[in-house]
Amino acid sequence: MTMTDAPHPSAPPKIQVIEGKDLRKALAAGWRDFLAAPGYGVFFGGFYVICGMFLFWLTRATGQTYWLALAAFGFPLLGPFAAVGLYEVSHRLDIGQPLNWREILGVIWRQKDRQLPSISAIIILIFLFWTFIGHMIFALFLGLSTMTNISSSYEVFLTPNGMMMLAVGSVVGGIIAALLFAITVVGLPLLLDREIDFVTAMIVSYQACLRNMGVMAVWGVLVTVLLFIGMLPMFMGLLLVLPVLGHATWHLYRRTIR
Repeated sequence: MTMTDAPHPSAPPKIQVIEGKDLRKALAAGWRDFLAAPGYGVFFGGFYVICGMFLFWLTRATGQTYWLALAAFGFPLLGPFAAVGLYEVSHRLDIGQPLNWREILGVIWRQKDRQLPSISAIIILIFLFWTFIGHMIFALFLGLSTMTNISSSYEVFLTPNGMMMLAVGSVVGGIIAALLFAITVVGLPLLLDREIDFVTAMIVSYQACLRNMGVMAVWGVLVTVLLFIGMLPMFMGLLLVLPVLGHATWHLYRRTIR
């Protein structure tokens, strides 16, 4: 039986205390899973590379390059979508089941009658909310600026209003990203692994972050830094970074939930 076939509701799982060494072991296991099934990792990572390139082209073509900055901050928020397939790959490797493209790619579809679509909708709403708030922050601080062509007037960000916009945007974006991280880092793999409602999964994930605040904070910062590095150059680094982090998150979940 795979984690997508769980027929009976599960009780809320018990949360374990994890340490820094668990992060190292999770990353090592994520790297092993990537090497064991690189095709899946490159496929899911490649999807985001293509999306990132299209987004870059669109913003350049329309001249609205400030949207690229907003999307760059919000882009990692959608990472859990690609990670769903990677979780399935790691789970199958864990229990020795064969990997099948049709089943791996259909993992989200097979979850349509469970709770995954609900938490996916929450992720989308958070991303859209960040995009809206980011646009509002830009308009608030630079909406009346005479330097409206951001493409050729990067010095506008060095003005007092520009610096304030970057500071406020970073704080707000960080809070939103931290919230999303807290409800999904354990919540998403938990929904795939057990028959549990999405609200309980988010609560368990949040509680796991509270109980392991230091370790989870380090993991969140590490994930953020690696994802931004992976966006350079032209998002190509995501071909490696995204699958390794996806696999590693599954193994971190397995260490957090017993």
